[in-house]
Order: sequence, then C-alpha cells, then structure tokens
Amino acid sequence: MSDLFFGNFGTDLFREFDRLQQQMSVLTAGRPLSLRASPGVFPPINIGSTDDSIEIVVFAPGIDPAALDVSIDKGLLTIAGERKRPEGAVHEDARSYARERFAGAFRRVVELPSTANPDDVQAKYNDGCLSIRIGKHESSKPRSITVQ
Repeated sequence: MSDLFFGNFGTDLFREFDRLQQQMSVLTAGRPLSLRASPGVFPPINIGSTDDSIEIVVFAPGIDPAALDVSIDKGLLTIAGERKRPEGAVHEDARSYARERFAGAFRRVVELPSTANPDDVQAKYNDGCLSIRIGKHESSKPRSITVQ
C-alpha cells in the first residue's frame, strides 16, 4: 500500500518536500517573496522586477489618491485606504443579487526582497492605478566584470 500511496517518492516524502522548497527558493531569488492576502481581495496587485527596481501596480479605481497610505517598514510594503460607496449606489436595505464592486477600508501587505532599497521609493496614481517603484541596492544590481 505504501508504494501505491507514495509512488516514486519512497517513504521519505518530507525529504522530497524539502527538496521542492529549496528549488522554489532558487526560482524566486531576487523577487518579492510573498503577498499577504488571499486571491480575490481588493485591490488586486501586480508585482514585477527589473535589474534596477521592484515595480508594483495596485489597481484601485475610485479612490482619492490623498486618502492612500503607502509605507515601508522592516521589509514590508503596506498599502492602505478606503473606497467610498459611489453616489446613487443600491440602497443598503435592498436585497442584492450581485455585488462585484468593493467599498470599504482595505490594507495590503507585500513582503519585499532584501534587494529593495526603502530609501528609493516613488509612488504615482494615474487613471485608477497606483504605481510604486522601489529601487534596488546598488550592490544587488547586475554588473559586468572586466577580465584582465
């Protein structure tokens, strides 16, 4: 039965999990490590990386940019704010058949890689998108080495 259950892994399945975790660590090196939220939460976020920076786009239409709170502390980027219920929205006592637009307070936390430089951050809000650019430490950027 154990051969049927464990297949080609043998009986030491935990060793295989450790190996998989090590491989995933290699694949994610230099990229943001995690996003502390469940799928489907507001606002959705895209995260990317270039040689010089970490690029984050927060899709947050209908929010006053002055009401957004963006901060970095101990390697965590926090984005918080509130989206108000739009004027003329369905009355609160009405029975809803579908409700796809989020209204209310939100908070998203992104764990940044060690290459992120918290002293080099720019944030811009345009057309419902908050773009955050976090520079990388010079020592973590790729560089060419001359062979003599």
